[in-house]
Amino acid sequence: MTSAPENTPAEGKVYPSALAALEGIADGASVLVAGWSGSGEPEKLLRGLAETGVSGLTLICQGAWVPEAGVFGVGDLVAGGQVKKMVSPMPFDPEHGGPVKDLWQSGELELEVVPQGVLAERLRAGGAGIGGVFLPTGARTRFAEGKELRPFNGKEHVLEFALKADFALLRAKAADTLGNMVYEGTGRNWNPTMAMAAAVVVAEVDEVREPGGIDPELVITQAIFIDRLVLSS
Repeated sequence: MTSAPENTPAEGKVYPSALAALEGIADGASVLVAGWSGSGEPEKLLRGLAETGVSGLTLICQGAWVPEAGVFGVGDLVAGGQVKKMVSPMPFDPEHGGPVKDLWQSGELELEVVPQGVLAERLRAGGAGIGGVFLPTGARTRFAEGKELRPFNGKEHVLEFALKADFALLRAKAADTLGNMVYEGTGRNWNPTMAMAAAVVVAEVDEVREPGGIDPELVITQAIFIDRLVLSS
């Protein structure tokens, strides 16, 4: 009996490796990465992304904190030269810097700093198929430069365009083989919003259960948004 190719799903949406789950990603891709300043990032998928060797990536994420020993994060992808641009509320730890700050200061990395709430609304708009939203955040600041302004109820609003990506890399506690997902505590962070705003959504999970094995009342991200799953270990 011959074994199935590595890029063939083992069961439903479950893939045998991070590299297999990232099939189709190409140079210049835009990638959403869930996680909160180094916590709850899909580490296995980020390692797989490094293994693909793709370059010229645009990463949309919370930021890249100074990595802990033995932990692979967004900063490692940047340090490896695979990222050309980051879109983030706080791209690096202001006290410790790291590869993101170093490469940005040397002109090798482009940064687009977006207020956290604005980034969330742009992603939500992208997931809902809306072209953009008018937001009061950023009005009369540098974040409004070159953007359309309109008054609503006597208050100036800034037009922010919707944001979608080629891939989204998520992290969850558990999922069933269909892709219904459950998060644990603050692990929810960017995951539900990013799940709606990418062409291909890949989730790294600690546990995969059969359909019906997850209480539907606990499901936060429904299967319709998830394309591929990979176990974290």
